Amino acid sequence: MTEKKSVVVTGVSTGIGYAVTETLTARGFHVFGGVRTDADRERLQARFGAASFTPLRFDVTDAAAVAEAARETERRLDGVTLAGLVNNAGAAFPAPLLYQPIEEVRHQLEVNVVGQLAVIQAFAPLLGASETTGRGPPGRIVNMSSVAGTVAMPYLGAYAASKHALEGLSDALRRELIVFGVDVVVIEPGVIATPIWDKAEHADFGRYDATVFGPSARRLQKWAIEKGRFAPPPERVSAAVLRALTEPRPPARIRVVPNYLLDWILPRLLPARLLDRLIAKRMGLLPPA
Repeated sequence: MTEKKSVVVTGVSTGIGYAVTETLTARGFHVFGGVRTDADRERLQARFGAASFTPLRFDVTDAAAVAEAARETERRLDGVTLAGLVNNAGAAFPAPLLYQPIEEVRHQLEVNVVGQLAVIQAFAPLLGASETTGRGPPGRIVNMSSVAGTVAMPYLGAYAASKHALEGLSDALRRELIVFGVDVVVIEPGVIATPIWDKAEHADFGRYDATVFGPSARRLQKWAIEKGRFAPPPERVSAAVLRALTEPRPPARIRVVPNYLLDWILPRLLPARLLDRLIAKRMGLLPPA
């Protein structure tokens, strides 16, 4: 189809996925971008142009649609190997775990874990992870995790569980795919300024107002909205993705956090019980004296 290196990016309609698409197309890549609506497909096709962008309409939880997207990509590649697969699509459903509906938890894991692996399995042969390889060097898999994949915060338990699982899945894949020369790199953003924080303002925490967690959950919601709107831009993450795809020997994990010491180093160095109490105090979750 083109001599440009090609990369599949899921969840490109807004936020980090959109920024990744902007960065990669500006650097000469052709992006196959995963969208879920016709409106997004048309909008992004007009924005990036057919020479740089091919929309793929699928939801990561729809196995048939994922498989068809992989077949369409294979047809357009015409035997050329993908340079990369960026698993960016994801979702967050905040709630206290004690009361969160189990179906919501299942859906969280379906989107952020099972769906990610389904996409990897479908596109892996196009990256060179196959006994019958295409033309060109093997590509790379970039999985979008989070600092929540290491540090779990209250009311983000299901999300943190999904990202912890994605971290483990990525480690196993990286070791398994050495045989094909396909690398796996994990991106771990902290709070990033994306439209997800606008959604946080409308999150339904009211269903927990009658529980002990009500006031604290509202505090988290207020903090998330304020923090998110003044967080680093998604271009910080897209730069990390570009590094993961192009650096000769990228690290297995690339963190993108506003303050490396406070947002990454200290939470991992503090004893777990001390960190528990510090977080509980900040969230108003300490028991009455």
